[in-house]
Amino acid sequence: MNGKRLFIGARVSTQTANALAACAEMLQRRSKDAGVDLKWVAPTNYHVTLKFLGWTREDAIGAVRDALAQATAGVAPFKFRTARLGAFPSLDRASVLWAGVEEPDAIGALAERIERAMTGLGFTAETRAFHPHVTLARVRDPRPLRDLVLPMAEQIFNETRVEAVTLFESETRPSGVVYRELVRSAFTPAAEAARPAIAPDAGDDTDDGWPRGRPE
Repeated sequence: MNGKRLFIGARVSTQTANALAACAEMLQRRSKDAGVDLKWVAPTNYHVTLKFLGWTREDAIGAVRDALAQATAGVAPFKFRTARLGAFPSLDRASVLWAGVEEPDAIGALAERIERAMTGLGFTAETRAFHPHVTLARVRDPRPLRDLVLPMAEQIFNETRVEAVTLFESETRPSGVVYRELVRSAFTPAAEAARPAIAPDAGDDTDDGWPRGRPE
């Protein structure tokens, strides 16, 4: 049966993406000088993952779309700030390099709504604590990154205003992993039904945003 590998996320603002990209560029130079092999995420694909769905039957995507619309109904737009660098599972044995999210309450509440909606459809419940972040790079072989990251670890980046979430497809190709936007679900007043729109290709990236220790 045909299916797609899916996750739900919120893109960061252009200003935040630009600030993160400038930081990543400096880290790239430092990592090259240190001989550290990292696979960097394209700035156009910076996002915060809200729910990883995994392989999903194509005939179930309509139900996911409708449940996502219900989950975002009545949600008010909110802002979060991206700040500071870290790694999963730790800077001493890093597999994922990320920028953190401050003021996580609103985005955490949104993730909880989406979690309930998706588990209601039969998707596996997430057992780990929600840790909102933006993945900047993956490490091919887990290794210490503390010396590389610490001089830049306390940077404060820009704000993102969240007014919608996106259902993404993750497709593996010979050139890498491609993220494609399938549905954009805008926040709506609770009394209105959300009307998601089909979106075009979103480009290349390599992770689902969660501290899994495996590529997305």
